[in-house]
Amino acid sequence: MTEDPTTEELRLDQLRKEEAERERAERAVEPDDTDQHEARAAKAGYLRAKLEERAEAERRAAAEDTPD
Repeated sequence: MTEDPTTEELRLDQLRKEEAERERAERAVEPDDTDQHEARAAKAGYLRAKLEERAEAERRAAAEDTPD
């Protein structure tokens, strides 16, 4: 069974956001800017991890629904 495409799309979106914010944090000149970008990257990472948990739960549920 394949993963719900919506979940996969959301995970990829959060990964892209996390990477972009980390790059912005590295290029930021002001410490406040760096902190904001790092916080956004952390949030995107957290959301991505939660989406990974959701995907795993979906896979387990699909496996349980499969007859032996």
